[in-house]
Amino acid sequence: MPVPETTSAEALDRYVIGKKVGGSKGPAWRDIQLSTFSLPPFSEVFTMPAVTEPLVVWISSGEAEAQERESNGPWVTSHLKKGSLFLTAAGAPYDFRWRTLTPEPFEVVLVLLSVPLFNEALQDVFGVNAEHARLRDVSGFEDQHLVQLLQQLREEAKRPAASHLLVRGVGQTIAIHLARNYTALTDAVRADTSSLPGFKLRRITDWMAEHMAEEFILPRLAEQAGMSEFHFNRLFKRATGIPPSQYQIRLRMDASRRLLRETKKSVITVANEVGYSNPSHFARLFRKETGLSPTDYRRQW
Repeated sequence: MPVPETTSAEALDRYVIGKKVGGSKGPAWRDIQLSTFSLPPFSEVFTMPAVTEPLVVWISSGEAEAQERESNGPWVTSHLKKGSLFLTAAGAPYDFRWRTLTPEPFEVVLVLLSVPLFNEALQDVFGVNAEHARLRDVSGFEDQHLVQLLQQLREEAKRPAASHLLVRGVGQTIAIHLARNYTALTDAVRADTSSLPGFKLRRITDWMAEHMAEEFILPRLAEQAGMSEFHFNRLFKRATGIPPSQYQIRLRMDASRRLLRETKKSVITVANEVGYSNPSHFARLFRKETGLSPTDYRRQW
């Protein structure tokens, strides 16, 4: 069918390639829409229309290599696995394609938050500056806390009669989590050209993720973006809410948390693998980001 540039949350499911195998229904889901799809092993290029509502896509099963682009721009490749997430704000439609890498079923869960619910979270987090807050587009990232919240919603959607209090409570928690971690303040008066385009930001952040253990060199990033260091640093901060140097630290901290949770590597080895040759410096940054020492963090898991 012809794909419009924008569509409603209720109509979005009809444009997803795959078989819908579950979803939300009933009055408990007034503020949230959840749909579960079983996807084919590969897909030719298809276009997803934009929606006004914040959209979270969670890979709940399988592994794949996926590519996306905006406005016939360059393809951005992501390696997806169980737990990978996509976050899409209101904007332009985008092209998408994939091929699976394992025989297990490739399943995704789509969750849309209503605009009033998300605006309520922005007001709670940013106060008088809420109108200048903008949700970022993020592709192929990991966030265990967000996955746990999405899992709660999916389990509730399987019940014959879902609880409105639970659905709204979890939805509010997700909205606050997105506002705190994936939303940046921007100058609403300025034109969209005053920030990095979504595809260019993803290309830069994907490169940073692949080279996070290397020394941070601002000129190298600015050159990839095709702009001066000053201009790049300013637009990157406007798009993400933090300067690129701080973004690299967050990448390293996210990776170190995964290694501490999922491996038995020593703290010194983890520090080295994410780019810190000084374990004490790594421990100080880790405590600043998480409130715990690396050793205490590992004990929680």
